[in-house]
Amino acid sequence: MDVYIFKTQEEMGEAAARQAAQLIHTSIQQRDEANIILATGTSQFSTIEHLVQQKGIDWSKVNMFHLSTFIGLPSNHPGSPQRFLTERFISKVGPLKNVYFINGEARDPQKECERLGKIIASYEIDVALLGIGENGHIAVNDPPADFETEEPFIIVNMEINCRRQQLKEGWFQTLEEVPTQAISMSIRQIMKSRHIIVSVPEERKAIAVKNAIEGIVTNMCPASILQEHPDCKIYLDEQAALLLTKTYNTTPE
Repeated sequence: MDVYIFKTQEEMGEAAARQAAQLIHTSIQQRDEANIILATGTSQFSTIEHLVQQKGIDWSKVNMFHLSTFIGLPSNHPGSPQRFLTERFISKVGPLKNVYFINGEARDPQKECERLGKIIASYEIDVALLGIGENGHIAVNDPPADFETEEPFIIVNMEINCRRQQLKEGWFQTLEEVPTQAISMSIRQIMKSRHIIVSVPEERKAIAVKNAIEGIVTNMCPASILQEHPDCKIYLDEQAALLLTKTYNTTPE
């Protein structure tokens, strides 16, 4: 796990996007395609904003999966991950080779998990862009997260602090509006990614960042599993890094 700390969210996002673009470009050069996973939420604003500005990427050779979606939430809702990625990413880079959205409105969420599981089984993910939740989650794998399931996509119950985070970030008007379940990419599926890039801004994430980076690996802080990944880079702004006690990089290699 490599950790980089930047003065501002803007610098953090630019550096994370630059690294992601390099990995995507390399994969296209080597295999004529790249397979990526994108997260949503406010932690990804700067990274995705800078990613769409990167030059030299043939996005028509990129296959995209996304991490999670809320069960029962319409795709045009302000809190919809599909809407987030369509407006902030896909509309900016043009048509991708394939886009594999999770259908949160599927009649049978378990069958939707199985459908996506069969699709992703035929792809090796080159780079996953993640965030870390205030409760330490990655995707919507809230504590205590399932570290063992081999299923690529699972139905999860959203922990109350996760739902409160969605409310605070402005995606919903009341806590009652925040869905209680989601379809999420599983921990083991995320960990299969060849490269993982994590962007985490803001002081409200500082405790989760501290536990994920300097704490023990535990499903009570799901992001701590990233310590075991062979190529995970974490990009922080100074506010998110406030509680870290060790010395980390201030610029990427």
